[in-house]
Amino acid sequence: MTVSTLKSDVDASEKQQEKKMKHRVLAGGSIGQFIEFYDFTLYGLSAVTLSALFFPSQSALAGLLATFAAFGVAFLVRPIGGLFFGALGDKIGRRKVLFITLLTIGLATFGIGLLPTFAQIGALAPALLVLCRLVQGFSAGGESVGAPAFVFEHAPLNRRGFWLTITLAATALPSVVGGTLILVLSTTMDPANFEAYGWRIPFLLALPLALFGLWIRAKTEESEEFKAVILKNQHKEYSPLRQAFAENKLRMLQVAFVMALTAMGFYFLSGYFVSYVQVSGNLSLEMSLLANAVAMAAYALLLPIGGLLGDKFGRKPMLIAGSAALLILSIPCFWLVTSGSLPLAIAGQLLFVIPMCIYGGGCYTFFVEIFTTKTRFTSAAISYNIAYALFGGTAPFIGTWLVSTTGISMIPGVYMAAAALIVLCLLVFTPVPETHPLFKKQEATAAK
Repeated sequence: MTVSTLKSDVDASEKQQEKKMKHRVLAGGSIGQFIEFYDFTLYGLSAVTLSALFFPSQSALAGLLATFAAFGVAFLVRPIGGLFFGALGDKIGRRKVLFITLLTIGLATFGIGLLPTFAQIGALAPALLVLCRLVQGFSAGGESVGAPAFVFEHAPLNRRGFWLTITLAATALPSVVGGTLILVLSTTMDPANFEAYGWRIPFLLALPLALFGLWIRAKTEESEEFKAVILKNQHKEYSPLRQAFAENKLRMLQVAFVMALTAMGFYFLSGYFVSYVQVSGNLSLEMSLLANAVAMAAYALLLPIGGLLGDKFGRKPMLIAGSAALLILSIPCFWLVTSGSLPLAIAGQLLFVIPMCIYGGGCYTFFVEIFTTKTRFTSAAISYNIAYALFGGTAPFIGTWLVSTTGISMIPGVYMAAAALIVLCLLVFTPVPETHPLFKKQEATAAK
C-alpha cells in the first residue's frame, strides 16, 4: 500500500467520523428540543386536569385561567434564562450549557409528576407547581436557542434551513407522543385512578428521556466555527452580553418581532387547542387530543419541507408568504376548530399548520443566522425568549380570556390575524435583512 493510498484512507475515515458526529449533533439537538417541548406541551395538554387538582374553584373557567397563568409564568423567566445561558454558552461553549439545560428541564418536569395536589397540602401545591414551571422556563431559555445554534454551526451551508427545521420539527412530536399517551391512559384507566395517579405518568417519563438525550450529546463536539472564535478570544476580556447589545440591538428587535408570530401560533396549536376545542367546540378530551395529534404530526412532517424551500428561495420570502397566509387563514381556521365537529376541528388545525410551516421555513433559520458566531447564543436567546415570553406563554391565557370576555368562540383567530398583519408590515416596509448566504450576496450586489 502506497503512502498516498494510506493517506487517502485516513482522510476518508476522518470525513466519515466527522459526518457521524454531525449527525449526532442533529440527533442531540432534535432530542433536546423534543424533551423541552414535551415538558411544556404536557402542561398544556393536561390543563383541564391540572386546573381541577391544583387550582380548584367553583368556576371551571377560573380554574383554567389560573392554570394557564401558571403556564405563562415559565415564559416570564425564559429571557432571564436566555441571558444567563446565552452569555455562558458564548464563553464556554454550547455543548456544556446544553448538558445543564436538558438535565434541569427533565428534573423539573419529573418533579411535577411527584407533586401532591391542593386537596393534600392546600395552597402549597399550586406554589410548588409554579416553582417547577419557573425552573422549566429558566432552563428552556437556554435550551430553546442553544440547541438550534449548535445544530446550525454544524450544518452544511446549503442545508442550514433543512437541518434547523428538522431540529424544530421535533417540537411538534411531543404533542403527538404526549397526546397519545394521555389519550391511552385516560381511556384505559378508571377516571378516579387517572385523576389520582394516571396523569402523572407522562411527567415522570421526562427524566429518562432527558438522560437519553444527555447520552447522545456526550458523543458530540463543538463546531470548528465556534472553536475558532474561542481560540481568538481566549486571552481577551470578553463580555458576550455587552457586545450583543453594542452590535445587535436592531437585529435583536427584528428577531423578537419575527419570532413573536411563530411563538403565538405554535402555542395556540400545541398548548391551547386541546382545551379550546373542549370548552369552545364542545368535543370530548379524547376527540380534542386526536385532532391535535393529527395536526402536530402534520406540522412535524411539513416543517422540514418549509426548511428546504427556505434553502432554495431564501428566508425572507418564506417569512412574507407565511405571515400573509396566517393573516388570511387564521380566522377561518379558528372558526372550523370550534365548529363542534371532529372532522372540521381536524381540518381547521391542519389549515393552520400549513402557513405556520411556510413561516417556519424562514424564521427558524433567520433567528440564529442573522447573528455572528461570537454573540449568536446571547443575542438570539434574548430576542427569542422575550418574544416567547410576551406572545407564546400568554397565548393560551389571552385566548381563553378573549373567548370568555366577548363570547365569540373564534375571537383568538382575530388576535392571530392582527399579529400576522403587524409582522407582515414589518417585513415589507422595514429593512429586515435576508440572511441566507447566497441571497444575501445577491442583495449586496444588487445594492451596488
